[in-house]
Amino acid sequence: MGKKVLLIEDEPNIIEAVSFILSRDGWDVKTHSNGHDAMEAVRLREPDLIILDVMLPGKSGFDILAEIRVDADFAATPVLMLTARGQTKDREMAERAGASQYMTKPFSNADVLAAVRDLVGA
Repeated sequence: MGKKVLLIEDEPNIIEAVSFILSRDGWDVKTHSNGHDAMEAVRLREPDLIILDVMLPGKSGFDILAEIRVDADFAATPVLMLTARGQTKDREMAERAGASQYMTKPFSNADVLAAVRDLVGA
């Protein structure tokens, strides 16, 4: 069985595209579409990698990332931030918050796959 990825994203087109790319490559992809209870999804799924949107309904990706980083069980889990916000200040905020990698939308399928493989050492 492939490694587990949790995609926390609210845009259906992005969910479909990323799920397809990773599933085809052998990843076990689970999705969650709001920020409000995202940490519950992380605890339930116990992913090897989290792909996290910045702008989510209920809670921002930055807030969720902060919760992940203070949770002893998931503090070391790689997190790929995926966002339409590509300004330098957004990237710096993500780095300070503990993002493992930061990717802006639109993205190429190959870039997402390469980032995921790199982050889990696959």
